Amino acid sequence: MSGDNGRKPEPIDQCSDVQDVLDQVRLRPSMWIRNGSLRDLQNILIGYATALAVHGVDEPFTLSPGGPFAEWLRTRRGWSMSCGWADAIERHADGEDPLAVFFRLLDEYRAEA
Repeated sequence: MSGDNGRKPEPIDQCSDVQDVLDQVRLRPSMWIRNGSLRDLQNILIGYATALAVHGVDEPFTLSPGGPFAEWLRTRRGWSMSCGWADAIERHADGEDPLAVFFRLLDEYRAEA
């Protein structure tokens, strides 16, 4: 997938934030996600956000199912977010790999943030 910025796989303990983790997912998606399921990725990210809260880590997190990324998709694309961004992207992928669509949209979102 595009957008890896020449990064190489690295151990998860060398990631400094969720963006680094997502960069690792992008590099080796089958290692992280069964069958490229965005719902599985969303669940991983919900766990990540829960760990941030439990451990009192002050890290901006925009990828919760109803968070800023979902709101950006709702506003930008007019998609319902009633089931979260993963479901919305999967429903609107139009035959394209939903994971590729996610990373393309995430890149657009990051560029505008």
